[in-house]
Amino acid sequence: MKFRLPLLTVVVSLFLFSCVSSKKFKAEQAKNEALNTTYVNVQQTLKECTDARDAATRKNEDLQKENDNLKEQVAFLKENNTQALKQLQDLSVISASQAESIKKSLDNIGSKDVYIQGLQSAISRRDSLNMVLVMNLKGAIGNLDDEDINIKVDKGVVYIDISDKLLFKSGRYEVTPQAKVVLGKVAQVLKNQPDIEFMVEGHTDNVPYRSGVLLDNWDLSVKRATSVVRILQNEYQLDPSKMAAAGRGEYKPLTDNATAEGRATNRRTRIVILPQFDQFFQLLEPQS
Repeated sequence: MKFRLPLLTVVVSLFLFSCVSSKKFKAEQAKNEALNTTYVNVQQTLKECTDARDAATRKNEDLQKENDNLKEQVAFLKENNTQALKQLQDLSVISASQAESIKKSLDNIGSKDVYIQGLQSAISRRDSLNMVLVMNLKGAIGNLDDEDINIKVDKGVVYIDISDKLLFKSGRYEVTPQAKVVLGKVAQVLKNQPDIEFMVEGHTDNVPYRSGVLLDNWDLSVKRATSVVRILQNEYQLDPSKMAAAGRGEYKPLTDNATAEGRATNRRTRIVILPQFDQFFQLLEPQS
């Protein structure tokens, strides 16, 4: 009897130790899986940054080549005009005032060369800022599926497309709680760029709207756009003077509405970062 009691104590101790070790192992296993997931996300973000850097480098090289070609053309024109002017002056074919006029024309060519360089610099700076904005948006939103949100640059304009299924229930214009989280992340990036102005566009498919107090898809797309704008203003304190709301209805589809997948793609809300044309117009003004 005395021998059985210590044996029982040893068995119970081993059982308890085994349970504790199993819990620790599972906890460490969960931590390891979380670290692996974070590592994969960081690797993906690093790849996107590297790709963006390489694309910007290639674009800069192309612009530099174009600039060098323009310089060669300007130098060629200057040389030809200088020789022609000297020949005309030697032959006394033109008057002094005419020669002065040609000289001013040559000076204008030089001014246009400076203008072209300034314009190329502004375009390059705009493209770089747009790329930084896109990377900041992707970094803030995280690894959300591309089918739910898509961020891209097209012809110098940044577009943020958010799918209908993420933002709204079918036929409704109230923003879902899940979508507010995404809008909050977008708002934080936009708030860090106070000079940016943007437009929120509502888009629908071509299925007629037949329920509720709204008249049609025009009404629905506008209401969805204004719902998003109000949240950005009231809940995330974005400057309302920098925002605009618009409804596109069914008339700017991304793809054919003949299939369910196509209609789902066309039902979206788009945030358009508006180009700042005033910066380019300033280049046209005379420099003091």
